Amino acid sequence: TNHANPKTKNQQNGRRFRQSVPCPRHSEPPRLRTCRLPDPDQGRAPLGGRRGDPQLRRMRSNTLNCSFTAEKIFCNNSASVAYTYDDVIMMPGHIHFALHEVDISTQLTKNIKLKAPFVSSPMDTVTESKMAIEMALQGGIGIIHSNYSIEAQAAEVYKVKKYKNGFITDPVCLSPTNTVEDAIDIKHSFGYSGIPITDTGKMGGKLVGIISNRDTSFVDDFSVKVSEFMAPRDKLTVAKEGVSLEEANELLKESKKGKLPVVNENDELVALIARTDLQKNRDFPRASKNEKTKQLLVGASIGTRPEDRDRAKALVEAGVDVIVVDSSQGDSTYQLEIIQHLKETHPHVDVIGGNVVTPTQALHLIQAGADGLRVGMGIGSICTTQEVCAVGRAQASAVYHVAKFARKYGVPIVADGGIKSTGHITKALACGASCVMMGSMLAGTDEAPGEYFYQDGVRLKRYRGMGSLEAMQKGSEKRYVWDNNKTAVKVAQGVSGAVEDKGSLRRYIPYLIQGVRHGMQDAGVNILQDAKEKLYSGGIRFEIRSPAAQKEGGVHGLHSYQKRLY
Repeated sequence: TNHANPKTKNQQNGRRFRQSVPCPRHSEPPRLRTCRLPDPDQGRAPLGGRRGDPQLRRMRSNTLNCSFTAEKIFCNNSASVAYTYDDVIMMPGHIHFALHEVDISTQLTKNIKLKAPFVSSPMDTVTESKMAIEMALQGGIGIIHSNYSIEAQAAEVYKVKKYKNGFITDPVCLSPTNTVEDAIDIKHSFGYSGIPITDTGKMGGKLVGIISNRDTSFVDDFSVKVSEFMAPRDKLTVAKEGVSLEEANELLKESKKGKLPVVNENDELVALIARTDLQKNRDFPRASKNEKTKQLLVGASIGTRPEDRDRAKALVEAGVDVIVVDSSQGDSTYQLEIIQHLKETHPHVDVIGGNVVTPTQALHLIQAGADGLRVGMGIGSICTTQEVCAVGRAQASAVYHVAKFARKYGVPIVADGGIKSTGHITKALACGASCVMMGSMLAGTDEAPGEYFYQDGVRLKRYRGMGSLEAMQKGSEKRYVWDNNKTAVKVAQGVSGAVEDKGSLRRYIPYLIQGVRHGMQDAGVNILQDAKEKLYSGGIRFEIRSPAAQKEGGVHGLHSYQKRLY
């Protein structure tokens, strides 16, 4: 090697790079020129190594990748430490795509796909029908809690399924002999007033007319029969059976009516289409819905006791799309038995098992037939399971290990709990989760159950854990106690509190979506489904943050500040 002529050596052995500053080896004025960096695989091998030595290639790779793979962080862990979302930070990736090109659609279960990876938790201060409807409209899904009677929970599911439809195949009907009072009762019970009239008063009867809110508004005598004020059959615009949804929608637009009956060749009612559903399709393009019926997707939770089989049956009859078996510790004989029962009795309904935090727990539920897994134990903001029971796991570690194992079986996981920000959502997804389940993040919204109140000038809503004594008294005790006998002493595994007002989900969920997109873009991931491939191939890299780094990563050094999310 000619050491006296470094220029010649570098031209022969180096790698090119471009710069707009003076080259230290040349005296030319600043201009764009090409220089070369030494290549450790060429020329003299440092430390007496040989050219092309694998050790040298590793040295070069480590120089460029000065961070760590998830395998290194979570598995090759000599310190035996479990990590939370705050403990880890993702390294930036290369951005070669625009923000609007980031696709965050994902799988909730083996068979259910969502356009946004958000699930509302089955808690009695988080998810009832109002929350579930808005979550589905925004691309996520809501899980109706089980602190209801069987009938009341099924009714909540029914409200969601009837809120947005394509072809309504089982509309409530009246006969000509029914009265105004009957029509008003339907409006109050189901929230709509456009009611088809058939000769039998049932679906499948011969269509004889239709009534709307306009027809009943000016009738003072509630005993007047429907036949006296309904719009008769000969004045109705109808569609014939077999019409496509697109064709039926066009007919509805042309007629400028609120409802379009669909009849067969015998003029018998077979379906109904509503104008409001056309507006919802326009306003909520991300909505989670059944591709065939166009109904919103909704889930519901059940326990593991024998009576929960009856609850599951009622939920299926109401149209539930996914059942979540709700248990603080999912690896139990009771849960395995009920999952097997659900898959045998209702094979068309997906089942999410949990909660689990280890691959061993996950394996048992997967073998029982679970279509998805719920991961997290003792890490929610209102949960005290780890403190009271000394059992659980830090959430980032739990998500990574269970997701990596479940991936072998094609089973998606839902990261449940520990979410405090869009950054935590992004980290959960980057660690292998397909969706995140949120409680406190959604509890302060307009759609959450409960009333707002003020404390110290701050607008708040009540929020409590399902393991709190207050929630246990309403029925959630079965989530924590696997004994049919009455327990004399209840041990709380949660607390009651309050969260700040977050406004409407119609503004809040788009903020969460945009935040996650920013995070995925910065990490160099443009398709969420591809994130897992990058995670396990080392394309997504992490570092552990010291306490000082965590402090530095937040707001600091200010006397005072105001934090606005959007």
